[in-house]
Amino acid sequence: MCNHARTIAQTLQINPKQVETVTALLDDGATIPFIARYRKEATGSLDEIQLTAIRDQRGELIELDKRRSSILHSLAERGLLDDTLHTAIDGAADLATLEDIYLPLRPKRRTRAQKARERGLEPLAQAIFAQQTDRIDAAAFINPELEVSSGEDALSGARDIIAEWINEDASLRGRLRALFQHKARIVTKVVKGKEGEESKFRDYFDWQEPAAKVAGHRLLAMLRGEQEKVLTLSFLPPESEALNILLHHCLRGNGFAGAQVRMAAEDSYKRLLAPSLENELRATLKEQADQEAIAVFADNLRQLLLAAPLGPKRTLALDPGFRTGAKLVCLDRQGELLHHDTIYPTLSAKQQQEAAATVRQLCQRFAIEAIAIGNGTASRETEAFVRGLDLPPEIIITMVDESGASIYSASDVARREFPDHDLTVRGAVSIGRRLQDPLAELVKLDPKAIGVGQYQHDVNQKALKQGLEDVVISCVNRVGVELNSASRELLTFVSGLGETLAANILAFRREHGPFTDRKQLLLVPRLGKKAFEQCAGFLRIHNSANPLDRSGVHPERYALVGQMARDCGCSVVELMRDPARRERIEVDRYLCDDVGLPTLEDILAELGKPGRDPRERFEAFAFAEGIEKMEDLVEGMWLPGIVTNVTKFGAFVDIGVHQDGLIHISQLADRFVKDPAEVVRVRQQVRVRVLSLDSKRRRIALSLRSA
Repeated sequence: MCNHARTIAQTLQINPKQVETVTALLDDGATIPFIARYRKEATGSLDEIQLTAIRDQRGELIELDKRRSSILHSLAERGLLDDTLHTAIDGAADLATLEDIYLPLRPKRRTRAQKARERGLEPLAQAIFAQQTDRIDAAAFINPELEVSSGEDALSGARDIIAEWINEDASLRGRLRALFQHKARIVTKVVKGKEGEESKFRDYFDWQEPAAKVAGHRLLAMLRGEQEKVLTLSFLPPESEALNILLHHCLRGNGFAGAQVRMAAEDSYKRLLAPSLENELRATLKEQADQEAIAVFADNLRQLLLAAPLGPKRTLALDPGFRTGAKLVCLDRQGELLHHDTIYPTLSAKQQQEAAATVRQLCQRFAIEAIAIGNGTASRETEAFVRGLDLPPEIIITMVDESGASIYSASDVARREFPDHDLTVRGAVSIGRRLQDPLAELVKLDPKAIGVGQYQHDVNQKALKQGLEDVVISCVNRVGVELNSASRELLTFVSGLGETLAANILAFRREHGPFTDRKQLLLVPRLGKKAFEQCAGFLRIHNSANPLDRSGVHPERYALVGQMARDCGCSVVELMRDPARRERIEVDRYLCDDVGLPTLEDILAELGKPGRDPRERFEAFAFAEGIEKMEDLVEGMWLPGIVTNVTKFGAFVDIGVHQDGLIHISQLADRFVKDPAEVVRVRQQVRVRVLSLDSKRRRIALSLRSA
């Protein structure tokens, strides 16, 4: 069996000892955010990306070992395992090699070759394949009782056996696999009868490109077209090159036996090898495309979760609509619902006047500091209405992305939060809370409902779920969570907690009131020392008597900070308030076996800015006035926009016309751009130029390049 630590270390170009340390910590129940933040000395300061890669690669190697063990057990059970075979199986470094070794020995259904063997034709196949003589008497194998009625029947059966031998030759499969990987071309054709249809797959009606260079998003588009029965796909290298490899490997002459081997080799390629290796290549490319799509989705999700929060402001939120009106809610600074109503700002003049009076009165009554307007149906009309009310200038008016709000409003989470209110109220509350704190609200949703991923239903769902969950956990723990106000859903993603402990914390909070210090967590049912170790540093208590409870300093280092304060002749509070005192700290004095420079630097950073929110400051945004639908657009005009999605081929931007425009990768900058994520991010405010308009297909091309 392979040494997992050495294999992973070689792939990631790190020390095997680091891998062993990380796997030991993971096996002991440590989470990736905890290891990355509080065990830097042990791991050599590996970051979350490296830690995740160690976890994932280890999982893949464990699955490979399970398959290896299963194969060894099967072979031993059937008496087929010898030392040479055992060594070969143990040495297989990947699944493809392992399966190639096992292929000739795996239990088979009755193949054409198996039927030929049952008809007594294996000796004939051996004689032909040896190619030592052309004096081969196929007629000697005629046996009507075994359904061999002629010499040609015998030769046909012998060729079937030879074709299977060729197919099961591990070294030959390896050479052909390399040919497929390097020289296969993806060829797509439109399904007969679909040629005249208007289709989003029209670009691929007659398309081909090297498989080795195909972009992941293009492959996923082609595969979706195939799934929807619009396209046919093939993944094949030049047949002549494949057959040359086969014949060079198998053919030893041009006589009668050689001609039979040539026929068998051609049949083996077309009937067995090509379909098998094509499926294998297809699966490999699909896996790579999945990984790329999941990585893009995860990066977009990270940017969205870490979007700038407005913070604790009294908020009036509107979920716009035409006929049904706009649902209005007022929230306090903690996001609690104070009032709800329905207004009709887009209908008759009388209803508009009533709506205006309602908004003005509520803004005054609840001392509203911000107005959040959902960006769905009737959003621009509602925004224009609100901006025309001459409200106090200090009230922030901004649009909020409402993707997934309707899914939240019908969820168990929403019903639990607002059992006495309908879906419309819950949706409006979600819009307001997203403005106050996007992270705290968006964690209540399945990430796939947020709308920042492409082909999310086409990729490996298990890998997607893991990748997105990793991002949510990373973001929640990076920002930190206020213990006394966090929702059950937010607490669920805190390192070391999960659903059960999150629910227990809320129950404890209801029964005993707010937590006054972190140590109280140990009184929560089922929250033991291990869970406390994992979660405590990421939970904040802003009203705690211990100032370190408001910071990211872990309780295991409180004594160390206390010693620093005593050495400076001051209290911990004074140390945190006075930069001059912190600058006088001689860090080297506090180095020991388990506390190194990385931890000490983190502690000093936290003392300077305890519990600092790493997210950017909020900036209000407004779309261009008078540009509310696609018909209002003119090529060449410049418009403000918000990036809604970043892909490998460009970025989508909301410019306020209910149809996102696309900035192709070639239009993202005046320089060459390899990856759009280098230039733009989700929720970034940009100023774009309208390049072209396609009203029929509802397409808007945008540019960030100078005119």
